[in-house]
Amino acid sequence: MIDLALPPGLVLILGAFLIPQSRGKHRTALVLGLPVLALALVWLVSGNGGAGIPFMGLELDPVHATAAGRLFATVFAIMAFAGGLYALRQASILELVAAYVYAGSAIGVTFAGDLVTLFIYWELMAIGSTLVIFAAGTDAAGRAAFRYALIHLLGGVLLMAGIVAHGVDTGDLSVQALEPDSLGTVLMLIGILVNAGAPPLSAWIADAYPEASPSGTVFLSAFTTKTAVFALLVMFPGTEILIWIGLYMVFYGIIYALLENDMRRILAYSIVNQVGFMVCAIGIGTELALNGAAAHAFAHIIYKALLLMSAGGVLMMTARRKCTDLGGLFQTMPLTAINGIIGALAISAFPFTSGFVTKSLETSAAANEGLLVVWLLLLAASAGVFLHAGIKFPWFVFFQKDSGLRPAEPPKNMLRAMWLFSFLCIAIGLFPQPLYALLPYPVDYQPYTVGHLVSQFQLLLFSGFAFFVLLGLMKRTLTISLDFDWFYRRFFHGLALDVSDRTSQTRADLEQRGRARIGRLIDNLYAHHGPHGILARTWPTGSMVFWVAVMLGCSLLLYFL
Repeated sequence: MIDLALPPGLVLILGAFLIPQSRGKHRTALVLGLPVLALALVWLVSGNGGAGIPFMGLELDPVHATAAGRLFATVFAIMAFAGGLYALRQASILELVAAYVYAGSAIGVTFAGDLVTLFIYWELMAIGSTLVIFAAGTDAAGRAAFRYALIHLLGGVLLMAGIVAHGVDTGDLSVQALEPDSLGTVLMLIGILVNAGAPPLSAWIADAYPEASPSGTVFLSAFTTKTAVFALLVMFPGTEILIWIGLYMVFYGIIYALLENDMRRILAYSIVNQVGFMVCAIGIGTELALNGAAAHAFAHIIYKALLLMSAGGVLMMTARRKCTDLGGLFQTMPLTAINGIIGALAISAFPFTSGFVTKSLETSAAANEGLLVVWLLLLAASAGVFLHAGIKFPWFVFFQKDSGLRPAEPPKNMLRAMWLFSFLCIAIGLFPQPLYALLPYPVDYQPYTVGHLVSQFQLLLFSGFAFFVLLGLMKRTLTISLDFDWFYRRFFHGLALDVSDRTSQTRADLEQRGRARIGRLIDNLYAHHGPHGILARTWPTGSMVFWVAVMLGCSLLLYFL
C-alpha cells in the first residue's frame, strides 16, 4: 500500500472527460484503462491516504479505506471495465462519460470517511445515472430520466437533512454504525433506502432502467442499489426493521417479475428481489449475515450484469424486448444464450456458480440466529428466483415457440464482456475462498456440504418442475403491470391537471367578473364626467352666482350661530 491522498474514484470521474477528446485506439485504451487504474488504486491506497480536507469548518476524509469499502470498490471497478468493454462501440459519448462519472462516484462512496463526502459522491451518482438513462435518446428515456431524477432528488434531500440533523445533534459526521433512534439517523436511513429500491418507491428501478440503452442498463444495474447496500451495511447493521423491509422487497420483486412480459423489466424487478436478500441480511446484523450481504452484492453485480448483457444483445439485434415477440433465438444466437443461461444459473444459486456460495451465507445466518420464519421465507424466495430469472428469462427469450426471428450474434466486444462475467460466475462458484478472504469479517464457512448440495438441488428441481407444470399460466400476454409509480405517473399527474383546469377556470371566471365590474365603474364615471355628463355641462352665469350667494349665506349663518 502507498500513502496517497488521491481518491480512487476520481480517476474515473476526471478521466471520463478525456473520452470525448480521444479517438480510435486511444479511446479504447482510455475506456478500458481507466477502470484498471482505479482498481489498482483501490488496493494501493492505504487506509489513511492523506490529511483531511478543510471544508466550511469541517474536515473531510475522502480516502478512508475499510474491508467492506475495498470489496465494493473492487467489484465496482471490475464492473466499469466490463461495462466499458460491452459499450465500447455502441454507446454514445454522453453515455460513456456519464457512466464513468457514475462508476467513479460509486467508488468514491465506498472510500468516504465522512458523511459530507459520502453525500457529494451520492449526488454525483444521481446526476451520472440520470444522464445514462437520458443518453438513450428516446422520448420514453427522457421521461423516465425525469422521473428517476425526481425520486433521487427526494432521496438526496432526505439524506442531506438527516446528515445536518445528525451533525447538529452529535457534532460527529464520520461514517460509522448508527442506530435509527433520532430524527437525523431516521432521515438518513430513509434516504438510503430510496436508493436501495425499498417500498414504497421500488418501482423506479423497473420504470427507468429498461428505458436506457442496452449498455446503459448494464451500468445502471450495478451501482445505485449496491452503494445503498454498502451504506446500510456500514451505517445501519443489525437494524431489525431492515429484515422485514428486505423480505417485502424479495417477494415484491418475484411477483412482479413473474407477471412481467418485458424481458428487461423482468430483470429490473429481479434487482429489487436480490437487493431484498441483502437488506434482510443486514437487518440480521451478525458477522455471517453481513459477510453474506457483502458477498451476495459482489456476486450479484456480476451475474445481473451478465443477464442484462445477454438481454441487451437480444434487444440490439432484434429491436424487440417483449417475451411474446421472442423465442427460438438459440438457433442463431447460441453464444448469447449460453451466457444468459450461466447468469440465470448463478442468480438461482445453482451449485458451482457464484450465487450458490454467496446467498447461502445469508440463509445460514438466519438459521443460526433461530429466525425460522425468515429462513423459511428466504428458502421460498430462492425457489421464486429460479422461476422468474433462472427459467423464465432464458426459456421465453431463447427457447419456447419459434418466433421466426433469425438475428446474428451481437458484436465481439459485447460477447467478450459476457464471457468475462460468465468466467467470474463459475470461477467464484468453484473457488469461493479468494472472495471470502475479501469479506469484512473472518469467514469460517464451507458451502459445499452434502446437506447444502442436496437441499439446493431439491429446491431447484421442484421449482423447475413447477414451472413446466404451470407453463400455461407462466406464458405472458400483452399486459401492463401497474405498480406504485402509477400514483405519481398517472394519478397525481391527472389530479394535478384537474386542479390546474379547475383553478384556470376559476381564475377566468373571476377575471371576467372583475372586468365586468370595472366596465360598469368606467361607464358610471363616463356618465358623470364624460363630454355629455352632468359635471361636464355648461352652466349659465346667473346660476353660478346664485349658488355662490347661497354658499356665502350658509357660511355667515354658521358663523353667527
